[in-house]
Amino acid sequence: MFTDLPLDELRTYRPPRPEPAGFDAFWQRTLDEARSHDLDARFTETDAGLTLLRTYDVEFSGFGGHRIRGWFLVPRAAAGPLPCVVEYIGYGGGRLKPHDWLLWPSAGYATLVMDTRGQSGPDRPGDTPDPVAATHPGVPGKMTQGLLDPDDYYYRRLFTDGVRAVEAARGHAAVDADRIVVAGGSQGGATALAVAGLVPGLAGALLDVPFLSHIRRALDITDADPYGELVRYFAGERTRVDTALETLDHFDGLNFAARASAPALFGVALRDAVVPPSTVFAAHHHYAGEKELRVWRFNGHEGGGGEQRVAELRFLHELFG
Repeated sequence: MFTDLPLDELRTYRPPRPEPAGFDAFWQRTLDEARSHDLDARFTETDAGLTLLRTYDVEFSGFGGHRIRGWFLVPRAAAGPLPCVVEYIGYGGGRLKPHDWLLWPSAGYATLVMDTRGQSGPDRPGDTPDPVAATHPGVPGKMTQGLLDPDDYYYRRLFTDGVRAVEAARGHAAVDADRIVVAGGSQGGATALAVAGLVPGLAGALLDVPFLSHIRRALDITDADPYGELVRYFAGERTRVDTALETLDHFDGLNFAARASAPALFGVALRDAVVPPSTVFAAHHHYAGEKELRVWRFNGHEGGGGEQRVAELRFLHELFG
């Protein structure tokens, strides 16, 4: 069943943004601290058995100078610097293997896939640890790590890694630094949206069922994980709810959307219990750049699946000619 407001109401749903005082200063300080560490991006060519692609094992310095892993794939037959898609990964998964990321290089684009610090799974292995321990107790998962202080929160580290991934891609000789697109679904969409609001000069953004937007509403209308981790935490930490919500405001996609200027393609599913549709519509309506939205009426968190990918391919082909 539909999990949220009727579609007619969603099309005009533009709630106020929960922007905390000092939002821009917080993120400028965060990125300045990260950039005090040498990016030291390293691309080591590896034989992944993909004869039509050149494949590289990637490392660069993210938040705190911590080394972040990734993959970089580029078509062997490509001539001249290429547009590049920087891809971010959904919740609970890592970078997998190079053959899991064939879509964008098969379409002729360079591709940098950023591993997600501290996340891995039996079907989606990752290779990047998160050296920062939580400063207070939380429930299992990443949503409550460091939740009582924006400086300590897990997504401060992840979103900063996302910015540095763009900087690593821009430094590679095979990439046209003026034609970078950020992309991802769910948590990957949240990261791409944050990077779109933090990095000027991006060429585009592909934001499929993006997580972590309009967080306060999501907590009121879904118990599904990962938001469920916050619900379980608040059920025990009743006196810390306001402090935690103020932290979350520093990472709410609505605030990044208002600062983003790159053309964007969003995807939303009306039966999504993980990322409530109103939260995606809110991010779309606050997005400051040119934007499109694909609505999937009968899908859950999987969104438009292959049809969304087709729309994304068309979007990039039109964007780059």
